[in-house]
Order: sequence, then C-alpha cells, then structure tokens
Amino acid sequence: MEILTSLSEGVQFSIQLIVVLICLFYGAKKGGIALGLLGGIGLLILSFGFAVAPGKPAIDVMLTILAVVVASATLQASGGLDVMLQIAEKILRKNPKFLTILAPFVTCFLTILCGTGHVVYTMMPIIYDIAIKNGIRPERPMAASSISSQLGVIASPVSVAVVSLTALLLNPDLNKHPLAGFDGYVDLLAITIPSTLIGVLAIGIFSWFRGKDLDKDEEFQARLKNPEQKEYIYGDSKTLLGEKLPTIQWIAMWIFLGAIAIVAILGAFPEFRPQFTNAKGAVKPMSMVVTIQMFMLLAGSALIIFTKLDPSKIAKNEIFKSGMIALVAVFGISWMADTMFAVHTPMMKESLGSIVKEHPWTYALMLLLISKFVNSQAAAIAAFVPLALGIGVEPGIIIAFAAACYGYYILPTYPSDLATIQFDRSGTTKIGKYVINHSFIIPGLIGVITSCIAGYFLALSAGYL
Repeated sequence: MEILTSLSEGVQFSIQLIVVLICLFYGAKKGGIALGLLGGIGLLILSFGFAVAPGKPAIDVMLTILAVVVASATLQASGGLDVMLQIAEKILRKNPKFLTILAPFVTCFLTILCGTGHVVYTMMPIIYDIAIKNGIRPERPMAASSISSQLGVIASPVSVAVVSLTALLLNPDLNKHPLAGFDGYVDLLAITIPSTLIGVLAIGIFSWFRGKDLDKDEEFQARLKNPEQKEYIYGDSKTLLGEKLPTIQWIAMWIFLGAIAIVAILGAFPEFRPQFTNAKGAVKPMSMVVTIQMFMLLAGSALIIFTKLDPSKIAKNEIFKSGMIALVAVFGISWMADTMFAVHTPMMKESLGSIVKEHPWTYALMLLLISKFVNSQAAAIAAFVPLALGIGVEPGIIIAFAAACYGYYILPTYPSDLATIQFDRSGTTKIGKYVINHSFIIPGLIGVITSCIAGYFLALSAGYL
C-alpha cells in the first residue's frame, strides 16, 4: 500500500481510473446485476490499496429507485399496465398510415407514464403486425419505437434517471451553485419533456424515409419466395383489442396515474407540501425526493388494497427485476465513483474545468459515452453528474444536456434493442455486417442530439444558462 500511496497524485489517479474502467467494462460485459457488484472490487482496491476513504453511495437516489420500481411493478402485477397497452394499440391500429410517426410517440408516452422503457416489449409485436399487414417496412417504426421508449426515460416523472438527477442537483453538498428559481423536479421536467418529444419527432421523420419499401427490397422479396418464410413473416397476429379487461384493471391504472398527477402538482406548487425547519433554522417545504418516495409507496399500497392483488406476484415481473438490477448498479457504481473522484476533484477541476466551461458539448459527449459503458441512464447520472458538479460544470448545462445520459444504443447490446430485432420477423431490423451499422444507431444519434439542442435552447429561455 505504501508503494501506491507514495506515487504522485496524477499517477495514482491514472491507475485508479484504469481500475474503475475495468470494473465498468467487465461488469457491462457480464450484464445484469454484475455491473453493480463489480463496484465492490473497485472499492476494495481504492480503500485498501490506495488508502482512499470510502465515499457515500447515493442513498436518496437508491431509496427513490426502490419506491418507484415497486410502484411500477405493482401496476404491472395488478393489470393496470395492460389497460395502457390496449389504449395504445387502439391508437395505432386506427392510424396505420402514420405508424412510423405515431408508434415512437406511443412508446415514449408509455415510458413517461410508467418510468421504464421495458414496457416496449409488449408493444413490439403489435407494431410489427400493423406494419407488415400495411406494407410498411417494419424497421422504420420498430427501431424508432425502441429508441424512443428509452429516450422517454429522462422525461418521466417516475423514472430512476429523473429522480436521480433531481436529487443530485438539489444536494447542497454537491451543487455549490444552485440555480435561482430552480426547484428541481417540475423545473427539470419542463425542460426534458418538450426536448424529448422534439427528439422523438425527429426520429419519426427520419424513419419515415429510411430503407427500401418492402416491394423494392430484393432481400425481403427473396424471403417471400419460400412459402414457410412467407408464413412466418405474415404469421399470427398479436393483439389486445379482443380482450375485455376487468374494471379492476382500469381502477389500477387510474390509481397509478392519480399518484403521478399528485406528485406533479406538489412539485409545481411547493406551498402544498408540509413545511419543516431544517438544520440551519430555515423553514422549507418537504423535499420532492421524499415526496416522490412517499407517494410511490402510497400508490403501491393503494393498488394492493383496492385491487386485492397478491403481493407475491409483484417481485416476479420484468419491471421489478430490471428495477432491482438498476438499484444494485447505482449502489455499486455511485459508491465507487464517489470514492475515487471525491479525492481527486481539485485536480480534475484544475485540468478539466476550463475545457468543459469553454466547450459545454464535451460534458454531453462524456455523459453519452459513460452511459454506453454502464448501459443505464440512472447509473451514468449517478457516476458522472457529481463529478461534473465538482469540477465546475454549470447546473444549467447539466439540465440542458440531460438527454445525453442515453447512449447505450451505440452498440446493439441493450435488451430492448435485441428484443426488437427478434420481434421483427421480416428481418429488416438487424445488426449490420460491421456491428456498429445497426438499425438503432442513426435514430439514436438523431434523437439524442436533437433533444440536447432543444434542451439547450429551452434552458436558455428559462434563464438557466
């Protein structure tokens, strides 16, 4: 240990950075919960090898993730999510000609309402069926919808990424220069929701014209010559329209949406929240982080009470499983990142602070790349935003470029993208010969870049820049 601690700060930082990157890369390669667990190895090396005092895991963020995930998983277990999906299908089937524009908006709105992009799995077979039966190249709406579902995460009032970013921006220990008039939650959504929708529109417009029409696609037409392939491509339809969903499932949906609406109102009107005296003697309204946690737990308990749901079903669905993976990832990554960067913040501020201030886009680029490494918007925010605030990145820049936390479309390794490829039986949504030239890369870049540009001008007009 003495050998390592006797090295110059620059050398120590380089070695520690390599250790952290190895943990991130290996954890991302293994996938799932491994990403968070690998943070333990990094912590062990930093503390025992370099005598770096352990930092603090993002406890507020983690507790909010827990509350939001449990509420969303309870919604799915109660059947309320099926009601949302059925409504979405009705909209799409009534307007098949505009599928490539409408489908991305539908999946984005579902994410905004539910807080997770994993709701897209149920919509993909429906989008494919509408596309293939109407002669639309399935790649157009399907790739756009997969990207848009994930882009909507940063615009959701109950997403892990939004509550994480809110908690970090409102943390006085991290954000030494809070923005005047910025209360966090609603003010953040006032930027991210419109900028996200502008990005989704750009994705839809591009996708409308991408690729060859099916009747001019030689590869697709060759598949149709095989009767078995043709049957497979135009096979069984999947639909929720024929199902008469019980009234109790509609009640479940309205309970969940009602909780979201109340949270939004309390965020917009702080005077409706209880007032408490803080440690400095100032009277402040209850924080939005605590408010979100409280009402998400309330939503989950109300769903159990009024729908008579068996609680044992909650932990068995996709939303709960993916949410717990995100929780562990944020725990391990945020703790490891805080431990390493906290001790080197002065040095990094001196070396990187001026660069980021002169070229704000470099912040967005770094956040985008980190998101790809960790395959999570919330984990990217938890790992990089505290560092960015520490080296002097303006909070307004962080808000403006919030959409840059979505970068895991760069390589086609994310579950929703891989699932979309499998759902497209026509073979038009695919991974290219060189891997990087896959169906999602251009829609992803267009969506994120457009959202960041829109977010910049929205933040400028709001006085944050």
